[in-house]
Amino acid sequence: MQYRRLGRTGLKVSALCLGTMNFGWSADESTSFAIMDAALEAGIDFFDTADIYSYWHSGNRGGESETIIGAWMKARQNRRQIVLATKVRGRMWEGANGQGLSRVHIMHAVEDSLRRLQTDYIDLYQVHHPDWETPLDETLEALDRLVQAGKVLYIGASNYPAWLLMKALWVSNARGVARFDSIQPHYSLLHRSEFERELESAVLDQGVGVIPYSPLAAGFLTGKYTRENRTPDTTRQSSGLIKQLVEDDRAYMVLDVVRRIAEAHAAPMAQIALAWMLARPSITSPIIGARTVEQLQEIVGAAEIELIPEQIEALSAVSAGY
Repeated sequence: MQYRRLGRTGLKVSALCLGTMNFGWSADESTSFAIMDAALEAGIDFFDTADIYSYWHSGNRGGESETIIGAWMKARQNRRQIVLATKVRGRMWEGANGQGLSRVHIMHAVEDSLRRLQTDYIDLYQVHHPDWETPLDETLEALDRLVQAGKVLYIGASNYPAWLLMKALWVSNARGVARFDSIQPHYSLLHRSEFERELESAVLDQGVGVIPYSPLAAGFLTGKYTRENRTPDTTRQSSGLIKQLVEDDRAYMVLDVVRRIAEAHAAPMAQIALAWMLARPSITSPIIGARTVEQLQEIVGAAEIELIPEQIEALSAVSAGY
């Protein structure tokens, strides 16, 4: 496994990040434990979650993923081996302040996350989405308090457009408070322009680490869908992205190139899609999800694959316009 610095910080993380959105939803506790065991054995020490995971599953209220991770770390006694990232923003309790990025919500939410995770610090605390009703300085000053208190070591953002990230970095510099050292954008071979148009240049210029989510386009780039089999699996039935891609003839042209290069490397298609992303200088660690150990093991070799320039160009050319 490769390890990379997160932006301009001294923090090193594995070149693949384990996404845990499935924990407590499509992966029960014992399966989640097995996935985390396999990830750490493969050298993946960077785990990403969020306080709201996985509220959408029947009977859940949010916090399930954090609770499972906390129980696993306690059982394995391995907290210092893990670079732990979680997120704040979504609704976690009733009332006007039960969601958002106000000082009051952040201060309560972080304590809840620490309790569920059974730890006294979070390595990377990220804002999940912008909060247009709360001034950036209030959010950043609240996060800075957590850094000063040692409850949070680094802070990051998710789903921020380039202009908002740059504004946040300016506010941090002007006020002398902790700055966002990472960003989570939606990015894959089949979803490129949102990141590449402006945000990629900004993060390269400012030394911000990039942790893309959905790098396999909700599983489409694994090759599980074909022109003959366009039916989403049960966990993807409601995915708008999958519904769009399975009816997109151009998306299958991208899969054709991914498949050809995968055959040349004798590797799974998912590894080729990730290797293309990892070859970009802006990318730190794509977030990979798995519902089973077998799915994880199919992916982890991506960091070891080196695509030749002609293969990178072929993938970039066929996916241009996405």
